[in-house]
Amino acid sequence: MTDLLTVRDLTVSRGGIAVLEGVGFTLASGAALILRGPNGIGKTTLLRTIAGLQPPVSGAVSAPGGLAYAAHADGLKGALTVRENLTFWARLHGTADIAPALTRMNLEALADRLAATLSAGQKRRLGLARLLVTGAALWVMDEPTVSLDAESVALFGQVVRDHLAGGGGALIATHIDPGLTAGTLELSPFRARVRRLDGFDEAFG
Repeated sequence: MTDLLTVRDLTVSRGGIAVLEGVGFTLASGAALILRGPNGIGKTTLLRTIAGLQPPVSGAVSAPGGLAYAAHADGLKGALTVRENLTFWARLHGTADIAPALTRMNLEALADRLAATLSAGQKRRLGLARLLVTGAALWVMDEPTVSLDAESVALFGQVVRDHLAGGGGALIATHIDPGLTAGTLELSPFRARVRRLDGFDEAFG
């Protein structure tokens, strides 16, 4: 098995204040890891740091094969159709065929709808469908089932299981059971002692 992600002694901050410190784990191909912890502990901050969207205070992150990140925001262009949104992301990542993503996330009937006209759940399914067109082996997801109904949660769970079966990996912050065989990392033991990091300010938490 290949390690898709290695996190070593990572300290991350929000608003110039360390929130988690000493975080370390590895994620191998075919495996999923669920991040747990109370609201505000720093799950989103940790995922953003792992995704390279903000610098760590200390420690290191290695994702040799790259990753795809699905955040709280779906990252859609409202003036583009479902098909056009997926085509944009597919071309950005050097892939071409969006048909499997439309099928797997039950979006075929919505392919020519403007993203701005979709319901919250439909937008979420489209946001998650982007993962399928990136070609990335590692999926990093922040509360991916928000706005999804039970049927769509089950659909998403099957998509992730198939991704893992193909040698991919998944790192997920969620409060619900996504229906996966996965390890769990409780973040409470990594809560940082409160201290301000002088001279360090962030645009995002």
